[in-house]
Amino acid sequence: MALCKCPSRTLPLQFTDNSAPLSNPSFPPEECIHSENQDAATTPGDVQSLLASWERRCLLSTIVAPDGDSQGLSSRQASEDLKVIEAQITTFLTHILDSRDARHAAQELEGSSAQSFVDAIQNVLDWGTLADASSRAKARQLMRKVAEAGEQLPSSLFITGVNDHDEHPTFGGGFGDVYQASYNGKTVALKRIRTFTADSTTRRNRLQFYKEALVWQSLRHRFIIPLLGIDRSTFAPSFCMVSPWMKYGTVLKYLRDHGRGDVNRLLLEIALGLEYLHSLNIVHGDLRGNNILIADDGNACLSDFGLATTFSDADSAAGTTSSSNRAGSIQWFAPELIQPQSFGHERFVRTTATDVYAYACVCLELYTGRPPFAHLPDVAAMLRVIAGDRPEQPTTISDALWQLVTAAWAPESHARPSIHEIVVALEGGPATVPASPI
Repeated sequence: MALCKCPSRTLPLQFTDNSAPLSNPSFPPEECIHSENQDAATTPGDVQSLLASWERRCLLSTIVAPDGDSQGLSSRQASEDLKVIEAQITTFLTHILDSRDARHAAQELEGSSAQSFVDAIQNVLDWGTLADASSRAKARQLMRKVAEAGEQLPSSLFITGVNDHDEHPTFGGGFGDVYQASYNGKTVALKRIRTFTADSTTRRNRLQFYKEALVWQSLRHRFIIPLLGIDRSTFAPSFCMVSPWMKYGTVLKYLRDHGRGDVNRLLLEIALGLEYLHSLNIVHGDLRGNNILIADDGNACLSDFGLATTFSDADSAAGTTSSSNRAGSIQWFAPELIQPQSFGHERFVRTTATDVYAYACVCLELYTGRPPFAHLPDVAAMLRVIAGDRPEQPTTISDALWQLVTAAWAPESHARPSIHEIVVALEGGPATVPASPI
């Protein structure tokens, strides 16, 4: 059983004699555990109960050595005790997720308490003990909010051993720079925010960093670039997100260098990666060619989750998310992102439907090397999109694929297919048709 990573400062429980074995671990009293017959409403006390249980689990983990030496406890007893505590932590978290007051109390945690709460949620997600996808999505949302409010990240995210970084960044942008480095004998990319000081601009950058890291770290898919961890020593006090180095670069560069013979396969892989995100109630929010990289095996991988957001089932049913950040690239914007009120939306909000629209733009981009209306100024391009204009079909795109593209960038969001429907169509249609040379 994996041991939790807990800073010692979060463990106020101490033995009088540090060498004494824990023969009878202390658990929360029975009255702290909510029975199924109790009212669903909870109080902020659940937050403190979860923290107490988490501290007890950390304490038990510290005296159960990785080699099985339980310092007086049998391996079976230690394992059973950990399972009991983990079940209690999961129970408390489940009740917190269902209580607005408890969630609010969690978001007011600071310092080591916020760190412990974030670590507890991360471990519950790792244990897989939450009952359903909706609860897991809510847990990720709450973890992100607590992490941002308390400026904490899960302890398990931090890694050491990054070295041999380049002196100058390979890529740069307004948010940060990307350096090449080495980790565990492999070449990696370090995405660094430039400053980690206290002024308001850099605080926004830090919060953006936390948000992206928390969304990204939960993703495990063949067509998603994995987050290896967070490095905080190479450019201290700045943090860096560490991911595998993609030697082929973006999908656009790959197609320029290797031709477009694989373009339909790549479009299917991009759709599969996006389908995975949507299955986790995650909107990518910035799908475009420069945010799709090619792995060493030639597969397309989605990257850059700075505008990604999670949403609840209720949000999904309503077609909304919590994302109102207007950053992004205009050429891939759905019309409801440009002029929300004209398309039945009260405000700017990214949804799975806007991701699908962006996917249609990516289809055109991969075939032609340019997004829709790239020859026009941004304002003129936006006016064309709002008016319902779309680019004409390139001669290199098959009729079957173009029909799918046309459906995916329909003016009304409800008329667009889901990404799952697109995957089904690609697996049985255009993905099997050889691409015409350009």
